[in-house]
Amino acid sequence: MMTRTVKTLLLLIVAGALLSGCNTARGVGEDIKDLGSIISHAAS
Repeated sequence: MMTRTVKTLLLLIVAGALLSGCNTARGVGEDIKDLGSIISHAAS
């Protein structure tokens, strides 16, 4: 139960940081693209 709460809290913090870091729709798209690249590189 505790790990689920910690994971949820961490997800909210990361999402808040990403959303506060980009001011426009274009910025959101670039951030999502970069995140996809990071996940892709980590998986391979």
